[in-house]
Amino acid sequence: MLRAVLIGGTMLLTAGCAAGPQNQRATLLVSMTGIQEVPGPGAADGNGTVEVRVDPGSGQVCWNLYARAIGPATAAHIHRGPAGVAGPVVLMLTTPDAAGRSQGCATVDPALARELAYRGYEFYVNVHDAAHPAGAIRGQLRGGPRPRERGVRISPSSAGSLLPSPSSQP
Repeated sequence: MLRAVLIGGTMLLTAGCAAGPQNQRATLLVSMTGIQEVPGPGAADGNGTVEVRVDPGSGQVCWNLYARAIGPATAAHIHRGPAGVAGPVVLMLTTPDAAGRSQGCATVDPALARELAYRGYEFYVNVHDAAHPAGAIRGQLRGGPRPRERGVRISPSSAGSLLPSPSSQP
């Protein structure tokens, strides 16, 4: 009996670690401008937005990108590099269409997915056009993992205490 309890406890602990904090999904947001492009100059009036969703457990990275006020896009990437520094490409995104949109998903090494989720600020997204082959617009990733708890909200009026959300109350 004790052996069964120990084996069961070990299995639960292992399952908890597999779905633990290092595998939490993350949503990262990017606001891109030409001014942020390094080395510049980027497109003076260029701008855009990107939402990147990362699942470190599966290594899946999905994006929804919209680029505006640049020439027809020739490429889009996620690069490794802090703000103000040009870095290597870690993920090629689909080239934005004539309307400036790019959506898709790719599978990457789970270690890279964890880095993106937990250290997104060390990566950036940029979009290239013919007039700006080094990059027309760029923006650093911001955001990170979201808590898994459901039915819990943080109430600023109660100094950060956790309260059940109204939808979870009977």
